[in-house]
Amino acid sequence: MTVVLLVMMFGAGIFSSAWGYRLGRDALKEITQPDVRPSNLTEKANNAPRQEGVKFLTEQEILASVKKRMEGGEEATAASKKSEPKPEEKAETENTSEETAANPAAFPIVSRDGGITLEITSVTRKSNSLLLNVNIKNEGDRSIRFLYSFLNVTDDKGRALSASVDDLPGQLPPGSQTYTGTVTIPTALLDNAKELGMSLTDYPDQKLQLQMSGIPVVE
Repeated sequence: MTVVLLVMMFGAGIFSSAWGYRLGRDALKEITQPDVRPSNLTEKANNAPRQEGVKFLTEQEILASVKKRMEGGEEATAASKKSEPKPEEKAETENTSEETAANPAAFPIVSRDGGITLEITSVTRKSNSLLLNVNIKNEGDRSIRFLYSFLNVTDDKGRALSASVDDLPGQLPPGSQTYTGTVTIPTALLDNAKELGMSLTDYPDQKLQLQMSGIPVVE
């Protein structure tokens, strides 16, 4: 039994060696050795492109090149200064792009009812919003409450617009003090509207009717 096992192991080793040799030979069949004979190397060296030496400029050529570059730089600088707007013009352009105001001759637009005075003092367009600057005052003898979600803003086509109110008090005490705030309307809602209307009533009685129309929309 031992002899049989040894013979089988020996036979398996020979078979494995022969199989590995055959696989290695097949894998290297397509690989060839590069031709490194001296004659071929000499021929390739002779056929290689030759590099030219460094060409030095004369003193006159260097001075002419520098002069030409200096003249070109001066012309570019002069053209840049000529095309650059003046500080006053630049500031005016920036202010126009950032904020535009309506004609002040159209203001104030005032509405009064029950001792309450509501007025729009100006309209400005800033970024993506139309800003209505408003004043409100209670000249009556009792405190009036407002819920600004009841503020109704419409355009000249009769469409209701979403608006937010800032800095106006919800409870307006009697007296002569004037409160200032802002009504903000997204310009995306205006859709080529030329004028706006606005109305406000008190809460919860809803007896006051503060109404205004002809509010110009700033382009």
